Amino acid sequence: MKKIILLLITLGLTGCVGYQSETKADNSLIHYKDYVVNTSYSSQSQDERIRFLIFHYTAVNDKESLRLLTHGSVSAYYLIPSYPKQLNKKPVVLQLVPENKRAWHAGVSSWAGRNNINDTSLGIEIVNDGFHEGKTDRPLWIPYHKEQTVLATHLARDIIARYHIKPQNVLAHSDIAPLRKSDPGPLFPWKEMAQQGIGAWPDTVTVKKYLQGTHRWSPGDVAVIQQALAAYGYTIPQTGNKDKETCRVIRAFQMHFRPNNFTGVADKETEAIIQALLEKYSH
Repeated sequence: MKKIILLLITLGLTGCVGYQSETKADNSLIHYKDYVVNTSYSSQSQDERIRFLIFHYTAVNDKESLRLLTHGSVSAYYLIPSYPKQLNKKPVVLQLVPENKRAWHAGVSSWAGRNNINDTSLGIEIVNDGFHEGKTDRPLWIPYHKEQTVLATHLARDIIARYHIKPQNVLAHSDIAPLRKSDPGPLFPWKEMAQQGIGAWPDTVTVKKYLQGTHRWSPGDVAVIQQALAAYGYTIPQTGNKDKETCRVIRAFQMHFRPNNFTGVADKETEAIIQALLEKYSH
């Protein structure tokens, strides 16, 4: 009798196991109403859609920034307030657009032969007035708060790691639209962020090598600068002339990589900096 009971229990358990294996969920199958998607095969010919990370300033205060970016004709993925709130001792950033959707933050733009950078980028807006008109012809640029740049660093580091974004593709809005934009401006801490693995920055020794003992403010070769800037990613005329468009692009470049002097003049130091960047990042 005991043998019969044991046999029945064994058969019962076996039956249960067999039933479970037949109905176990397959994680490679996605069931929709009228069809099933099999995701068990993956093509090797693919890469990340997101290639660029773009920094902006809003040019308005917190309240107006949030209104414009949620109810206006422009948008951004993330908004960093003037003084980010804390939650469990961590700063809070506002996500306004999911990363798998397209935000309207870049506008008419280009970089490294690609146009419409909205399609391939994420944008971080930082609440900052940009600049005020001073008593002289020079604008008074508004500094960023430390809390903002610390949060921007943490956020950017994660985004770069998530999408494998190259240093030379971490950009200013003014880099991708130099004829119409100046954000995030000359006070954005590009050098400090590059030291933490965010974005590109030239090596001082290499810049000196390309200066070759010449004075940094001496005239550079406009044609060489135009060619080098285009090779790095900027859209710039290849005329060899100091036309208005060329000066605007050079100014945007200087604002990013030489923020203490961004007059748009094609000087020798500008030429040396772009050559140093190409040597470091064009592999």
